[in-house]
Amino acid sequence: MRQSRAIDVSTGLFVLLGLVAIVFLVTQISNREFSLTETSYRLKAQFENIGGLKTGAPVKMAGVTIGRVEAIDYDMQLLKAIVTLRIDERYGEIPNDSDASIFTAGLLGGQYIGISPGGSEEYFKDGDQVAFVQDAIVLENLISKYLFSQAEKESAAKAEAAASQPASTPQE
Repeated sequence: MRQSRAIDVSTGLFVLLGLVAIVFLVTQISNREFSLTETSYRLKAQFENIGGLKTGAPVKMAGVTIGRVEAIDYDMQLLKAIVTLRIDERYGEIPNDSDASIFTAGLLGGQYIGISPGGSEEYFKDGDQVAFVQDAIVLENLISKYLFSQAEKESAAKAEAAASQPASTPQE
């Protein structure tokens, strides 16, 4: 009886430690820190819709993490989200006509900002504004647009079919 209780307690501890380890790994994977030195610079970008973008999300170029989202604010005059990007100084030669887009990492992944380089000879400096942005694609909006376009097609087809049928005349 005593041995059975010891096995139960040790199994329970093993399961508990496993759960703690899984929670720890999930938090480490989903919120990896990016070591930014004192020599980083900030860029600002204005978005109509940031979707589920969060502070701490990566900023990437060509798949390489070059910075993090430092802050997300809302401008009441512009009615836009203002996203502050903190970029490591090692990546200081980003053309100032580059664009920033919000992407999703896989089907269930978090969102991040991807920067596509432009062709300018001048580079971003601390405090500059990213002029060219592409908002997050919201799945619900895409689905509703698709459904509404299908409904419009069906109603147009019904209207066309009704118009093509000859009007019935009363017979004498």
